[in-house]
Amino acid sequence: MIRRDFLKQIGLVTAGLAITDPFAMAKSMAGMSAEELAKLPPEELIHFPLRSLRPDTGGKRITAIIVGAGNRGRLYASYAERYPENFKIVGVAEPIEGRRDAMIKKHGIPMENAFVGFKELLEQPKLADVVVIATPDDLHYEPCMKALELGYDVLLEKPIAQTEKECRDILRQTEKYNRIVAVCHVLRYAPYFIALREYIRSGAIGEVVNIQHMEPIEFAHMAHSYVRGKWRVEKETTPIILAKSCHDLDIMRWLIDKPCKVISAEGSLHLFKKENMPEGAPFRCTDGCPYEAECPFSAMDVYLRRKKHLGVFDLKNRNDDAEILEKLRTTGYGRCVFQCDNDQPDHYVTTMLFEEDKTATFTMDAFTPWGGRRTRVMGTKGYIEGDMSIFTAWDFKTGKTKIWSREVEELEEYKGAGHGGGDLALVRDFLEAVAAQDQSRLSSTLEASVESHVMGFAAEKSRKSMRKVRVKMRD
Repeated sequence: MIRRDFLKQIGLVTAGLAITDPFAMAKSMAGMSAEELAKLPPEELIHFPLRSLRPDTGGKRITAIIVGAGNRGRLYASYAERYPENFKIVGVAEPIEGRRDAMIKKHGIPMENAFVGFKELLEQPKLADVVVIATPDDLHYEPCMKALELGYDVLLEKPIAQTEKECRDILRQTEKYNRIVAVCHVLRYAPYFIALREYIRSGAIGEVVNIQHMEPIEFAHMAHSYVRGKWRVEKETTPIILAKSCHDLDIMRWLIDKPCKVISAEGSLHLFKKENMPEGAPFRCTDGCPYEAECPFSAMDVYLRRKKHLGVFDLKNRNDDAEILEKLRTTGYGRCVFQCDNDQPDHYVTTMLFEEDKTATFTMDAFTPWGGRRTRVMGTKGYIEGDMSIFTAWDFKTGKTKIWSREVEELEEYKGAGHGGGDLALVRDFLEAVAAQDQSRLSSTLEASVESHVMGFAAEKSRKSMRKVRVKMRD
């Protein structure tokens, strides 16, 4: 590709990024600050009180071992810092020494409970009440199966496993040993989606007929995680519909509240491939690329100048440019996005038919300037549109609208929590379920989580075969 064509191509991408978010009508209609929203008459606000993030464990302190002390493992472990009387980290298994040592220091873990890998850990007698598995996708199945056999309850990062068979194996293992497994479908625990579901269940918009749901990945996030990063190759992780979007399939199933019968999907890797490489581009962005100044995916811009996504580097000092440059020169994150070994689609559209002829569409797209979720719900009596921070509901009969806003509802302890508060609310519910040995305390049981994964595997089968696929939860 010559320079003129390259600039034209990325011009189309960046021009698309300037388009006003078409799903932002709810927020623009509100057009108000938190203070102004709070002053609206009660009849114009949708209100569902939030639960405190503090768990009710009946006086028990649940002990845990963290398997995988990366970003997600650290996040779930941080709950013990907030509520130490309810949750204590007593062990860690992590191959990267710096991450392992940081977990040991932060939580006062005894050295005899610190392991380089999960196999060494799971050769020991049971050391805690629960295991938190936050390893890469290809290292979920084996530690989860063994932990259940040893009598641990498990908090399992999504996706459950790499294949449909492995997901079903874990479900059977859970039933065999009568253990509790919570999959980290954190959106179910986010105040926004809880309020959205409760409003739908109230009957205010009648019967749900159709849902349109979108996950905008955000262009730099796509390049970081699914082009250069550890989720770039399907066989090494899972298909992107699961690696990135099993949350979303789960949410759509949860909102419609009916099993999915048939699914079809289309999508491909459109931009991030070698035939789109501009002529003369070096293998790394650090090697004097003549296109670097114009390229929106430049590693020099994303990591060095804007200091985004630096957690993967385990830096001693995130402001040390020399250290960042060394990482870009020696790891996959410095590569040209058109010269990686990635194979995950950068756009993906899924159509679903649920029982009672309810329908839904899901779009996942890399080419957006923002992340999060955008949702439209069409009912027989009304309509809802939202963006994970606010949703607006319309009543067909009266023409009136009501607004739910995170800014109005949010408790102080939810502020700054990931996924709208869902990350920590998930841990709360998991600890309560473990303390009571009652999986009904979970919003998403393992069987429900496996069902949405089966939908994801069916979508990928449809995308590759270009045929509709029937979804069967039970063999």
